[in-house]
Amino acid sequence: MSAAVSLTVNGVVVEVSGGASIAAAVALAGVAFRRSRRGEARAAFCGMGTCFECRVTVDGVAQQQACLLPARNGMQVSTDA
Repeated sequence: MSAAVSLTVNGVVVEVSGGASIAAAVALAGVAFRRSRRGEARAAFCGMGTCFECRVTVDGVAQQQACLLPARNGMQVSTDA
């Protein structure tokens, strides 16, 4: 395992192992990626970039697929939830 990295998800500082995806960090933060029309929490589904359920904003860039991007120190991630 690589050294841990620290990033912020919806204002919460999260630490994950180096090489972990942003989706893992969001899951550890305990927040939803988005909400359904009825307000139900949604999460990453496929984990391989096919379903687009894990879209987040990373360092101000919207619509990034969290399951495909490795977490890096200092990232600012926000979800639509």
